[in-house]
Amino acid sequence: MKQLGYVAAFLLLLSLGLWITGQTAYMGYTLVFMFISMSLYFRSHPVLKNFTFTIWVLVFVIASLVWPGLFGNWFGFNLGLLIVPLIQIIMFGMGTTLNVKDFSRVIKMPIPVFIGLFLQYSIMPLLGISIALLFGLEPEIAAGVVLVGSCPGGVASNLMVYIAGGNVALSVTMTSFSTLLSPIMTPFLMKTLAGKMVPINFTAMMLSILNMIIVPIVAGLIANKILYSKSKIYNRALPLALIALTGFVLSLICIFINPAVFGVILPLKGGLILGFALIASTALLKLVIGIWLKSPSNWMDRALPFISMLGICLIIAIITARSSEKLMSVGMLLIATSIIHNFMGYILGYWIARAARQDTQICRTIAFEVGMQNSGMASGLAMTVLNSANTALAPAIWGPWMNATGSMLANYWQKKKGE
Repeated sequence: MKQLGYVAAFLLLLSLGLWITGQTAYMGYTLVFMFISMSLYFRSHPVLKNFTFTIWVLVFVIASLVWPGLFGNWFGFNLGLLIVPLIQIIMFGMGTTLNVKDFSRVIKMPIPVFIGLFLQYSIMPLLGISIALLFGLEPEIAAGVVLVGSCPGGVASNLMVYIAGGNVALSVTMTSFSTLLSPIMTPFLMKTLAGKMVPINFTAMMLSILNMIIVPIVAGLIANKILYSKSKIYNRALPLALIALTGFVLSLICIFINPAVFGVILPLKGGLILGFALIASTALLKLVIGIWLKSPSNWMDRALPFISMLGICLIIAIITARSSEKLMSVGMLLIATSIIHNFMGYILGYWIARAARQDTQICRTIAFEVGMQNSGMASGLAMTVLNSANTALAPAIWGPWMNATGSMLANYWQKKKGE
């Protein structure tokens, strides 16, 4: 794999040469292949492998700038319509990692959970509006910065806490509860802080979060039961076949919902269709892979992270392709806001928890939970509720930056366990 490192270095020098000589029209091509080579090299490195995902995000971002049409329409189909389903699949994946214990754990450690949730929904949105005003960002762009700060903690925080030697159970609980609070807290914060920047419909945003985030997570919780329960009902062919059949039938019923009859749940239609289909698919795949083929039971754990990472890369590329001109003009400014916002989230999360006399392990956990946001959710809300690709730019930049800094901080703390 060392050869790939040499290839990446050569392509970097070639890119610099093209830039110096003014041949920038070809630079995008060399950068795309440079980052692909770099990601493959990083994957084989014991330390750098944690940055592989961030590099792939950069591949998709540059590709979307070089070939914007590739992420625009395919055979007349608008790829922007894939953003919500992709986010729903990612949230379903999050749900499959949860169980009832993750929610009941708040009873055992209420103070750290309360501190984390309070800081999540106070520090980050207030930092967002302050930074947006300080940099004098135009309304739509500024609303995107506030939106990122108003979203719950990101799923990636759980992995970073694990690498850093933090309290993983607490991290999962905090992510779960901040996500459950998001249908109320995110629209409320956006209406309060960004209502003068862009029109905010509280009800529409709340229903969109329920459809895009909460329903898929609930479906994931059910899938978790199907996958990992030791009960006989989930480990026999006939019950699994019935669950799969029921799920697919319910999904079809939701497709043909009559608005006059089911008007109350109509806004959740997309989430219900996909949720039932994913539950059915989980049962069917367990029947085939687990029962008939007798393969290892962790096949879902292997598949979903890859699907989630690919989904995030596609979402960022689709958004970037639609706002490439605006990104070229405000890109560096947005990168600066993301750096400050993210960095201050880590710092304030850690030291306020320290001031509240929490131990080092909990302080590190809270730092990640506060500093790492669900940028995918922010992107989806920007595109579907606010109907603004410009507002989605801040979340698109936040995502890769957050993962890069999270990886660096996690590896640093891993070497300083107990300090």
